[in-house]
Amino acid sequence: MLDETTFRRESDRALEALKQSLIAAEEESEAFEAEENNGVLNILFEDGTSKFVLTPNTPVRQLWISATSTSFKLEWSESASAFVLPKTGEDLKTLTQRLLREHLNDATITLA
Repeated sequence: MLDETTFRRESDRALEALKQSLIAAEEESEAFEAEENNGVLNILFEDGTSKFVLTPNTPVRQLWISATSTSFKLEWSESASAFVLPKTGEDLKTLTQRLLREHLNDATITLA
């Protein structure tokens, strides 16, 4: 398990990289908007009916995504040097892209 300082650094880095990918994808889609507030990344949808919330959970050293009435708990993978969902092996960006595509029913959404 990562120590707290390393977890904070890696989770901040991962969320910032995801935020930059989301901002770039916003320009293509216009169906969602990413905003950060106090270390929490929110993806707001234009229809106003839902949002995704991505937050670090320091005590358990996980990144949590609350989306589509489900909680996804990503853990640090030393081999991948990334936060991944143990059940599927998806990293943070890949999982977020899949969730956006499913939620918006738009297979063209790409997080670079």
